Amino acid sequence: MSLRVAAFYRFAPLREADLPAMRERLLAVGHSGEVKGTVLLAPEGVNGTVSGPEAGVEALLELLQQADSGLASLEVKRHSTEDQAFHRLKVRIKREIVTIGRPELDPTVAVGAYVAPQDWNALIADPGTLVIDTRNAYEVAVGSFEGALDPATTAFRDFPEWVERELRPLVEARRPRALALFCTGGIRCEKATAHLIEEGFEGVHHLQGGILRYLETVDPAESRWRGECFVFDQRVAVNHRLEPGEHSLCHGCRMPLSPADRALESYVEGVSCRHCAGLSLIHI
Repeated sequence: MSLRVAAFYRFAPLREADLPAMRERLLAVGHSGEVKGTVLLAPEGVNGTVSGPEAGVEALLELLQQADSGLASLEVKRHSTEDQAFHRLKVRIKREIVTIGRPELDPTVAVGAYVAPQDWNALIADPGTLVIDTRNAYEVAVGSFEGALDPATTAFRDFPEWVERELRPLVEARRPRALALFCTGGIRCEKATAHLIEEGFEGVHHLQGGILRYLETVDPAESRWRGECFVFDQRVAVNHRLEPGEHSLCHGCRMPLSPADRALESYVEGVSCRHCAGLSLIHI
């Protein structure tokens, strides 16, 4: 049976006192609809990816989009999968729906200019554009846009430090006309571009809907994407047709592995890979 996967987010002010009740309603609707996945709630909004029967997923989205929740304009990306992408349903209350380490940062005040997927190629092909991948290093290793700058971060909260240490001197030296940021679904770029604008950077842009919307929209023959796109569920990565790709996760360290990685002597199925072979990993 084909299942629906929905990735969604929305920055909108939510009353902290209302979040526990919202969490219980989402769990009830999700469980009744056989939906699994993760939903994060915070005073700044909602972020999540879920998978399940179409009716169950749509019921959960409808609950979120109720006018009194402030989430009527939820950014949603939907596609189909043959297998359940998650083990269980989790709804968590957090300080931030995507953690950059600055809870006071408000993307509803100012963010970079949105660039539609069909206009993205022209922007990043311009020699006056500095293209920046805001994702973590292990995601970038799976795939990225041709010529994109990799901050080599291990977590998104490292991004502001990288901006001051490396990006600011680079911008001062190159004087690019535009900064073009991208991430998986768009949410990290909302905060990343808001941070850059607050720090005085100009010409800030980001890919509307993220990599997933680009892969969904742009013909593979015209694509500037290289490799697969890492996703945070059991599929591990998806190809340009948004089908499960060739990557898997190491059971020992949970790093993504390509077929070439799995062919190495360091790879022992269910035990270790090139990233963790020889390390002492304790699982509790």
